[in-house]
Amino acid sequence: MTPNQVSRRGMMLVLSSPSGAGKSTISRALLANHDNLTMSISATTRSIRPGEVNGKDYIFIDQAKFDAMVAEGEFLEYATVFGNSYGTPRGSVMDALNSGQDVLFDVDWQGTQQLRQNALEDLVSIFVLPPSIEELERRLYSRAQDTEEVVKGRMARAHDEISHWAEYDYIIINDEVDISVSTAESILTAERARRRRQIGLADFVRGTGVS
Repeated sequence: MTPNQVSRRGMMLVLSSPSGAGKSTISRALLANHDNLTMSISATTRSIRPGEVNGKDYIFIDQAKFDAMVAEGEFLEYATVFGNSYGTPRGSVMDALNSGQDVLFDVDWQGTQQLRQNALEDLVSIFVLPPSIEELERRLYSRAQDTEEVVKGRMARAHDEISHWAEYDYIIINDEVDISVSTAESILTAERARRRRQIGLADFVRGTGVS
């Protein structure tokens, strides 16, 4: 058995950022480059949209089912946004971690707090900062996806979101996206090598003849 074949427990990798800081771009790159990294699929009570697939984009359930899952402690984190409930089912994530699969989360600081409370040892959190507030605003306007009112709302929320930067394990200042992706990959590689995640390491060491 080589070190690369040592059994490993997966991790929950959280990426958070204000809208426009580049979190989604970094997430897509990580998912494209790592077969052993999968995106967390949330359960939601909102209606399915054209083109969405149940079980792939979201797990679509009604409010009664969602409330029952909350009562049974079946979510690692959950929240209500614009009248719709969203939550991360505990069972599927734990199954992935137990099989050595890493799970990527796109949640805000409040969701990250809940994950930390429920699964601290499995959590690795990264906060993505823009190089400046001015650059963040420029990026939001350059996307040409939102009205000026929406952009102003996003900027107002950004100040609150950024104030929670110190609650994260790692900070990436996303000035150049290629460098930011490389930094995120380095974090992923280092965290995969943590001793506590190398659950097969004791057997491997014994196999070398060292007691």
